[in-house]
Amino acid sequence: MASIFAKKPLAVLLGEANASGHGTLQRTLGAGNLVALGVGAIIGAGLFVRTAAAAAQASGPGVTLAFILAAFGCVFAGLCYAEFAAMIPIAGSAYTYAYTTMGEFVAWVIGWALIMEYALGAATVSIAWSEYLNKLLEVFGTSIPYSLCHSPFEHAVINNVEQHGIINLPALFIIVMLSLLLVKGTQESALFNAIIVVLKVLIVVVFIAVGWQFINSANHTPYLIPADAVVKNAAGETVRTYEGFFKHGIGGIIGGAGIVFFAFIGFDAVSTAAQEARNPKRDMPIGILGSLAICTVLYILFGHVLTGVASWREFADPALGGEASVAYAIRAHMPGYGWLATGVTVGILLGFTSVILVMLMGQSRVFFSMAKDGLMPKAFSELHSKFNTPYKSNLMLMVFVGLFAAFVPGSLAGDLTSFGTLLAFVLVSIGVWIMRRSDPNQPRPFRAPLSSPSFPLVPIMGALVCTLLIVGLDSFTLKVAVGWMLLGFIVYFLYGQRNSMLQKGVVVVPTEMEEEAFIKPDPNNR
Repeated sequence: MASIFAKKPLAVLLGEANASGHGTLQRTLGAGNLVALGVGAIIGAGLFVRTAAAAAQASGPGVTLAFILAAFGCVFAGLCYAEFAAMIPIAGSAYTYAYTTMGEFVAWVIGWALIMEYALGAATVSIAWSEYLNKLLEVFGTSIPYSLCHSPFEHAVINNVEQHGIINLPALFIIVMLSLLLVKGTQESALFNAIIVVLKVLIVVVFIAVGWQFINSANHTPYLIPADAVVKNAAGETVRTYEGFFKHGIGGIIGGAGIVFFAFIGFDAVSTAAQEARNPKRDMPIGILGSLAICTVLYILFGHVLTGVASWREFADPALGGEASVAYAIRAHMPGYGWLATGVTVGILLGFTSVILVMLMGQSRVFFSMAKDGLMPKAFSELHSKFNTPYKSNLMLMVFVGLFAAFVPGSLAGDLTSFGTLLAFVLVSIGVWIMRRSDPNQPRPFRAPLSSPSFPLVPIMGALVCTLLIVGLDSFTLKVAVGWMLLGFIVYFLYGQRNSMLQKGVVVVPTEMEEEAFIKPDPNNR
């Protein structure tokens, strides 16, 4: 049996990328589709929910600085993703890249962490989708009972009556619907996503433009949360304090960046669709870096306006800006724009829908690659005879993610998603440096700048910044994440290692002539 750190030959990966016919994913996505996939995955719960959460829990008005810090790490990681995605245009994203640079065990670690990013990310956003659906229904004088739109671990006092959750039915519903759409086809899903992206970006721009005139400069003073800050509710009860380095001041920016980092997962989801891109050498860098640039600018402007329109202290009070904070800020502080609150709610619902769609798609593609390598059951790599999609993977994810969305609180899932994303970013950044040293002559249609073997500034900064953001996550999240990763180690040694194609020696290494054919650069797209 081979070492657990055995690497999958790069030539084999490139051969899989060039394969065609039944049993392979079809190349139907252009650069525009990929940018839309990235924006579709990025703008959603992170912007509309996590912005207020980060402001209330750690950063205050300095949430804009938290976005800049998070984006800083994302730029470095994004450049590394773009180099890998253009060089190895195959499904699997960070998992695939690690397999050929750091070996099977590290690839498994990333694949297992990506479950937290994509599967739990989809669950988190579906829970937020449920919250906003209720806000929209309230506009029309109705709502879903608390017990049917919250997990069994949640409770609240509403109209002096204590309510307990039973199941989050709306969250389960949207997971089922979008999973079935993904079974139908990638191109159909991409078109649906593109329409939604246009609508939700329009909503974000309108909020920024209209909200700018309602900014109260007093809400931006002080710009960072003081160490002795205390938030009390209308009854005079303390609802939040800010002890701890990552809960106020400069440390609060780091803590807030860890929270809003969830807002940036999405640009890496573009890389999971590399095997379905028509011209991956050109289009993958455009999709990854283009979507990241667009969303970073919108995020900073959005955070500035939201914390200027309403005080971060209001977002810290669950009775005020806890859920659906953007709609609350509009109704409470932007008189005459109630219609915008309704429009924002509709736009957010559409935005969440596209995020869930891309997250589910990304997870199924990671499982597709892992199953091809024998590290996951074969069913995850089986394609539909008519639609040519990994339908069994989509259906199994529908069950797993649906149950998580129905019965687990969104706050826990969101922070775990940030951990999975950050860990993947760290390892991808390191992987680029390793690949530059081990395969310096491999054609690279896109090269991350300042990443030479002797001066790997971009990879090192990507790894360091993302590691810093992991440290900034709360201790409970880190403990749960470590527990999840330990479970992953057990699964690998009990199942993955025993069934690995590489461990069995089933992976066929191409002959020298075949290898040259695989890695020969396209003369029209060097």
